[in-house]
Amino acid sequence: MSRLPPEPEAFAEQVLVLLKRMKPELDVRLTGPRELIVNGRRLDLENLHRLVASDEDRGVEIVEQYLDHLFDEETFAVASMPWEVAKTKIMPRIQPEGIFEHLSRELVAHVPYVNDTVVVFVIDLPHMTVSVTTEQVIRWGVSVERLEMVARKNLERYTPELEFRSLETDEGGRAMILSLQDGYDASRLLLGSLYKNLAPRLGGDFYVATPSRDMFLAISRGPDRFLNRVQGRVAEDFARLPYPITDKLFYVTRDGVAGTFGQAA
Repeated sequence: MSRLPPEPEAFAEQVLVLLKRMKPELDVRLTGPRELIVNGRRLDLENLHRLVASDEDRGVEIVEQYLDHLFDEETFAVASMPWEVAKTKIMPRIQPEGIFEHLSRELVAHVPYVNDTVVVFVIDLPHMTVSVTTEQVIRWGVSVERLEMVARKNLERYTPELEFRSLETDEGGRAMILSLQDGYDASRLLLGSLYKNLAPRLGGDFYVATPSRDMFLAISRGPDRFLNRVQGRVAEDFARLPYPITDKLFYVTRDGVAGTFGQAA
């Protein structure tokens, strides 16, 4: 059977069964409807549950691939990776502040951002990414500011030439869509060249929507009917997609990126 139960607690129970079968040497316990404790560390199943919900027929396959990559030897070796090796693989990710409802803020290397989000850092591996911890930063002897600078430069080099798909709506609104599906679509909001590249095509200052990790939508500041329609769709995507970030819009200007609250104006 390739389908998994949609109910969060039943889903978590099945993930536990699969993980024990695949990695019997691990100590695995179910501690909540959306989490496991694996060798003393918390495994949040929220995003995995959303991934499976988007392709229910491949549920077991998706979970097995996810767990296999999460607990392979390369992933375990990341904890001891030296700075000279790690620094070329570090990338930035925008995450909601809500991640700290389940994770200790002190354990995760991050910097505050706008719209109730933070920028965290990951080590990019061939099959997955692993979050950088504060313990690693201390051991490397680098500051979080240096970590952020390195991550942003790596992001710029990751895909130097970006192709945005341009749309113009019946209401007169304009949009630029990026969809590389490489795990860093939303992170492109952090690019220093973003305003220079998109402002001429969007009529000056513009908004960016990042409802999830794999979505980036830059839009013009009006008209209101267009903005309202976009915000409704962003709210829907934020509620249903894996790796949600925020349903708020980011306001991009020549001087940087600001947050928005409630309706964009």
